[in-house]
Amino acid sequence: MTWIRARKTNKSLLKRIKITGTKKILKRPPGQNHFNAKEPGQSSRFKKGFVAVPKSIEKDIRALLPSA
Repeated sequence: MTWIRARKTNKSLLKRIKITGTKKILKRPPGQNHFNAKEPGQSSRFKKGFVAVPKSIEKDIRALLPSA
């Protein structure tokens, strides 16, 4: 009997991105975890929310996420 092995989702990547209903991949801006108290408000506002992943690495991300 042969078993078909399902591809596994990379869980560490899945925790760092968000996939929208239209299959767009979003990520958090860099440098937003700590040492933000002394930054100007403009850079703090830039780091809020999510930004779209560049098309150049979107293919690599989809290879690690079989369900995306």
